[in-house]
Amino acid sequence: MTGRVVVVGSLNIDLSLTCDTIPAPGETVLASAVRRSAGGKGANQAVAAARAGGASTSIVGAVGDDPDGRHLLHELARADVDTAQVAVLAGHPSGLALITVDRAGENAIVVAPGANSAVVVDAAARELIHDAEVVLAQLETPQPLVAEAARSRRAGTPFILNAAPAATLIDELAHEVDVLVVNEHEARSVAGTSDLDEAVQVLVARFPAVLVTLGAAGSELHRADLSVVRAKALTVPVVDTTAAGDTFCGVLAACLADGLEIERAMTIAGTAASLAVQRSGAQDSIPRQAEVEALLP
Repeated sequence: MTGRVVVVGSLNIDLSLTCDTIPAPGETVLASAVRRSAGGKGANQAVAAARAGGASTSIVGAVGDDPDGRHLLHELARADVDTAQVAVLAGHPSGLALITVDRAGENAIVVAPGANSAVVVDAAARELIHDAEVVLAQLETPQPLVAEAARSRRAGTPFILNAAPAATLIDELAHEVDVLVVNEHEARSVAGTSDLDEAVQVLVARFPAVLVTLGAAGSELHRADLSVVRAKALTVPVVDTTAAGDTFCGVLAACLADGLEIERAMTIAGTAASLAVQRSGAQDSIPRQAEVEALLP
């Protein structure tokens, strides 16, 4: 039986602009396409856990009392994500992300948090988190809130933190992390060094497990005094990298909740992410479980 994943995180409307190049400071470029869709790192990861990972999934978050908020909740419900602990807040707009995607599929993102800045972990949310097999969070909601949520889990329940967008972690949050998931940029930023190898060493000294995603090069799990665990990625054409990291994190959490070993979980998560980069959008790009299983070695 698949275990329950509880995601604590953001829900945003994504406004994506497709351009030849991402504009430099002071530069104006023309977009060839505009796309409006459901996103937010928390929501994306919850959809990935439920859809591509097949887990029973709930999300703790907040949206505004507006059409965007209602659309976000509708899309999560369509993905079989439980939204009972998503607050609908009057006086707060729903979160909004402005995304520029270039012809190589790379992106640049600016997020206006809106209601995501006012998430509260109440008694019902704490109970939900306490019953989870895996708790997953990111950094598009306030760090003290994420730390409070992590403290609500049962002893022995893994807390996975995807340190995105990259930020210096407060001590009370860092203390709760069992698995830190970062890409190369986030690893350097969180560690405070420009050298990736040095950054990994700094992070491993601080966290029990550090999982670095490397795009086309796959992923690596680093732990003190243990051999590095590596998982390869599929070689695929890249259309849009939006939500690829979120897909990886959500599927990883679902696999761990189902009791899989970390190396196998990394392989499955990487395969799901490889499918996601071949499609445009955030939640729209996240594959189904059957699609992922068909490509697994």
